Amino acid sequence: MCQSEARRGPELRAAKWLYFPQLALRRRLGQLSCMSKPALKLRSWPLTVLYYLLPLGALRPLSRVGWRPVSRVALYKSVPTRLLSRAWGRLNQVELPHWLRRPVYSLYIWTFGVNMKEAAVEDLHHYRNLSEFFRRKLKPQARPVCGLHSVISPSDGKILNFGQVKNCEVEQVKGVTYSLESFLGPRIPVEDLPFPPATSCGSFRSQLVTREGNELYHCVIYLAPGDYHCFHSPTDWTVSHRRHFPGSLMSVNPGMARWIKELFCHNERVVLTGDWKHGFFSLTAVGATNVGSIRIYFDQDLHTNSPRYSKGSYNDFSFVTHTNKEGIPMRKGEHLGEFNLGSTIVLIFEAPKDFNFKLKAGQKIRFGEALGSL
Repeated sequence: MCQSEARRGPELRAAKWLYFPQLALRRRLGQLSCMSKPALKLRSWPLTVLYYLLPLGALRPLSRVGWRPVSRVALYKSVPTRLLSRAWGRLNQVELPHWLRRPVYSLYIWTFGVNMKEAAVEDLHHYRNLSEFFRRKLKPQARPVCGLHSVISPSDGKILNFGQVKNCEVEQVKGVTYSLESFLGPRIPVEDLPFPPATSCGSFRSQLVTREGNELYHCVIYLAPGDYHCFHSPTDWTVSHRRHFPGSLMSVNPGMARWIKELFCHNERVVLTGDWKHGFFSLTAVGATNVGSIRIYFDQDLHTNSPRYSKGSYNDFSFVTHTNKEGIPMRKGEHLGEFNLGSTIVLIFEAPKDFNFKLKAGQKIRFGEALGSL
């Protein structure tokens, strides 16, 4: 036997093993192809999981009879992350016995590197459940707010990306972009427009950049599970509108952000828009796995990861009323909202061309530290 045949020995044996059932497999796959898409996904999913888990491509010979595995991205998207996050939220509300709190929280602290010396309450027995521990407050002087720069970090986290928005595409991580219009939605609610919304990049950008000579800028901050989970106002501005996008709750860690294009547009998010001294300003809180709860302190009507909202839609709420024509004024550093566990904050705003970020991609940052200034 020649060396090439010897190397092909395992493949030949696999082919012989599949020789007799090939006709039955083809017939079965033909039946699968006639099934509805939901039923087909249900029947293909277990086989696909085995395909990726078993070593050395043990199920690869099935491709000879026409079977193709679902892609890893499609497989991950099919996981019911909203339902799982809802269940995790219920579990977080369960009160832990007094004797169990220290072991459970100590394991979390060790796993994610939490600095409890910064917490307003360091005694682990004080936190009745995981939800209270996740949303722990800091000591008053733990995060001094920088007064020299016009925009500060709204939270603790890691800088994934920042810079000027070009061609209405924003980078979620280096080399992976998403559409600005898909992320924010139309500038004006569709029902209020006398004509169909603009679809060109230039038209949408002109709705955001309100002053001549200004540019659009963005900054993406990833909050890890061990970070401080509250977020604050990054500057002095007025919030006039809230848009809630129900969606998936996929992981938003940097590795996943490189893997799934427009991840931030798929996930549930809350977009706050308004104005600051240089024009348009927005802060978006993006949900993630086990982060079904996004809370905005001044917005009691907001309910995230709720079964009554379906994915693919959005709902608007205006803070500008007949009695309040300005909206909600926010001071730099003021408490704005909180996550359950960890997630992502995206800032998109207009500013003069000489605006400079004081950042490096990948750096760790804490709430109150400078993002940039003029």
